[in-house]
Amino acid sequence: MKITRIETIPVRVPIKPDLAIKSGRGGSHSESPFLIVKVHADDGLVGLGEVSCTPRWSGEDQVSAAHFINVYFAPLLVGETLREISDIERLTAKYEFPVAGNHFTKAGVEMALWDLLGKSLKKPVYELLGGKVREFVPIKWSVSGGEPEKAMAIARGAIDRGFTAMKVKVGLGPEGDVARVRAVREAIGPDIKLGVDANGGWPTAEIAVATIRRICDVANIAFAEQPVPAGDHEEMAAVRRQIDVPVIADESLYTLADARALVRAKACDVFSIYIGKAGGIGPAKAIADFALAQSIQCTIGSNLELGIGSAAMLHLGSAHRGITPDLSPCDIIGPFYYEDDILREPLALASGRAVPTDRPGLGVDLDDAKVEKYRVR
Repeated sequence: MKITRIETIPVRVPIKPDLAIKSGRGGSHSESPFLIVKVHADDGLVGLGEVSCTPRWSGEDQVSAAHFINVYFAPLLVGETLREISDIERLTAKYEFPVAGNHFTKAGVEMALWDLLGKSLKKPVYELLGGKVREFVPIKWSVSGGEPEKAMAIARGAIDRGFTAMKVKVGLGPEGDVARVRAVREAIGPDIKLGVDANGGWPTAEIAVATIRRICDVANIAFAEQPVPAGDHEEMAAVRRQIDVPVIADESLYTLADARALVRAKACDVFSIYIGKAGGIGPAKAIADFALAQSIQCTIGSNLELGIGSAAMLHLGSAHRGITPDLSPCDIIGPFYYEDDILREPLALASGRAVPTDRPGLGVDLDDAKVEKYRVR
């Protein structure tokens, strides 16, 4: 099988207004531009990938992603063969150094290579990753950092959908954070697993520790995610030493090198792994491999992916023992947030669990009419 061309399609699917995410340092996530990647092969198969193009989050957008793929990556990949898993690593290594960073863009292409190989071998991606280690992946809901009353309504809606775990966005100010988490705990009762996610919004360890302690006084929480800004592992380690709940590293963790540095600093208890942040399924798997060897728990984080990206997350979560969703439920929830789905058949996301498809590759097909409807002209 030879790669014949790579196609990129910019799309923008509206987020449901009542579910727009407001979080610490991240601002409001009210829209999500994406770039769909199609890797075409000479046997007629097409591999699908997805680039999350939110500049505030990744520093990448639809224009930069399409430019790098079309101008830099495609000339390196067109004409190359893809027969086995080792070819994916060989091919992605070709464009690792011509373009620095841009992990989400690289992930979109790499994701499409996995999908294409799975289709060629007639195997789902989870089989290429070693086979399923669980039949479904437990997932959790994300409650926006709005007013307490709105947060309560969102949390109740998640309960109605069958979720038994969720997190509340904090880091917008200690008083509001405490009130919001207290309101959510009152709304969902004592038995739902609840955590907080600051997205690095508390500026110092001192403020983070004081706020987390206040939250713990009014609401039983199971974890605190990215309490302080990324980049200073010692600051996060200081938070971890002073609180009694596990600390999850999210914005601090992109690469395997980041994972190693976090462990050396004793900065966290849990890794939040993203396929986009890591640069693809393979690099994300490498972080999970490392975590497993270090006895670090792993969840799968999200920046509200569409169906292709969510499917990739689900295959990794289904196939890796280093991902520990029973202890730290994953954030495979992006499709819930959009007013429409660009897949022919939606992913099996319901009742707080995500179930992988047994179809070859990522197991998803695009609804071409919907893609055209939401294409950015």
